[in-house]
Amino acid sequence: MIPLSVPNLSGNEWKYVKDCLDTNWVSSVGSYVNQMEEVSASFCGVAKAIATSNGTSALHIALLLAGVERGDLVILPNITFVAPANVIKYLGADTVLIDVYEDTWQLDVDLLKKFLEEECIYQDNACYHKATGRKISAIVPVHVLGNMVNLDMLLPLAESYNIQVVEDATESLGSTYDNKPAGSFGLFGCLSYNGNKIITTGGGGMILTNNIELAKKAKHLTTQAKVDGIEYYHDEIGYNYRMVNILAAIGVAQMEQLPGFITHKRNISKLYTEGLKNIKGFKPQKTTDKVISNSWLYTAVFERSKQLFEYLEQHGVQTRPFWVPMNRLPAFASDIYYNENDVAGNVYSNCLSLPCSTGIANEEVEKVIEKINQFYA
Repeated sequence: MIPLSVPNLSGNEWKYVKDCLDTNWVSSVGSYVNQMEEVSASFCGVAKAIATSNGTSALHIALLLAGVERGDLVILPNITFVAPANVIKYLGADTVLIDVYEDTWQLDVDLLKKFLEEECIYQDNACYHKATGRKISAIVPVHVLGNMVNLDMLLPLAESYNIQVVEDATESLGSTYDNKPAGSFGLFGCLSYNGNKIITTGGGGMILTNNIELAKKAKHLTTQAKVDGIEYYHDEIGYNYRMVNILAAIGVAQMEQLPGFITHKRNISKLYTEGLKNIKGFKPQKTTDKVISNSWLYTAVFERSKQLFEYLEQHGVQTRPFWVPMNRLPAFASDIYYNENDVAGNVYSNCLSLPCSTGIANEEVEKVIEKINQFYA
């Protein structure tokens, strides 16, 4: 079986983990946590990075510190992994799901602009949804599959309505918009190091920000809000969202290899796009001129995608369908879904993700291409 996306632990992972074991620094404090935060901040072009237990916990703290409160509304694209939608519910808020563009599959900012102009009102330095009277406190642009949202439009729009921007950059580590790294545009950016991401720590995440005071607050909240280094005094509700040193050691080794991983991912994308271009109905995700994607998970529109999925599984190729749109999940079905043509539904019904691990060989990619062409032939 050619797997969809698996870790590539071919660098200094064993060496750094052994160092943790030899020195007994395996828990939530240690030099590798500090190193992981420093190298992440540098790579992503921000002042501070705060390591967390996973990408979901990073989003939770970021939205909490962005001011999302119980009863608020938070804008989210209808095509996303479920994590940011869940986090919004953790905070007692609800989602405003905005449809996506047909070609990039990113949040449709033109549609968002229409929603804010027609369905909302700006008063007392805040944005409110007319029909419900609820405050819209934040927007989470999810950079889907390593592609990026139209930030030239989004950022001024959010600023004009005083809506905080928290970037879900969990899939876009290494992507850039106008030569600026993903995760560095909003009040916060969030990363994930899950096993299928471009780099992994097994589990883990990162909060990115240029706001020093909020960075300190984020570190405080993710470490149980413990005030003193000795006394167990906690001045508010905190969270056990710490990344442990032994996982950070893996992360440091992965970050050393990240530039090579990105190069290989982009090469995989080119091979697939070229090798499948003659298939009727085939349409890969489009990136705009300002975006250079990390090509995290190669996904494309295919005719009869469900049958193609079954065929490839039978021939030793692991693929996956796209995420079910948020408005079709029970927890979010009653939330606002603003759309004109339900593009998200069409994208979900016709997309398939192909094997693209950072360690996949070109010969394996060619085998996948061969099998897909055989199916359509």
